[in-house]
Amino acid sequence: MDDIDQQILAALRRDGRASHSEIAGSLALSRATVRARIDRMVARGDIAGFTVLTRADVTQAPVRGLMLIGIEGRGADRITRRLLGMAEVQAVHSTNGRWDIVAEIGTETLAELDEVIARIRRIEGVTTSETNLLLSTRRPLSSR
Repeated sequence: MDDIDQQILAALRRDGRASHSEIAGSLALSRATVRARIDRMVARGDIAGFTVLTRADVTQAPVRGLMLIGIEGRGADRITRRLLGMAEVQAVHSTNGRWDIVAEIGTETLAELDEVIARIRRIEGVTTSETNLLLSTRRPLSSR
């Protein structure tokens, strides 16, 4: 991808409903050039898809956090299963480095998030954790 492709992607990220003509006008390109470049990025897999962000996507579990979890011994599979059984845990990721697991958590309130964090910390084998609140989310064009 060159700089023009990056500019087209940036325009689509700002407004996924922008027409080829609107993008072309903002970038001083022809509509045919924009269309051809988007088609080529889709064909190459640079653009994996297009999506819609609904009100439910934004308002469901408005308090979100990433919990970095350290685990004692070989309990990662057992703890991952426990986490995935919790309604507030939206995803669990294995990782490398200092932390063993990253849990994405979503709740309605900060008090609920605090309670979920406390429950996770009480799971046998969880030795340490750090939680970061997600304040805002910007999604790339191919986010889903």
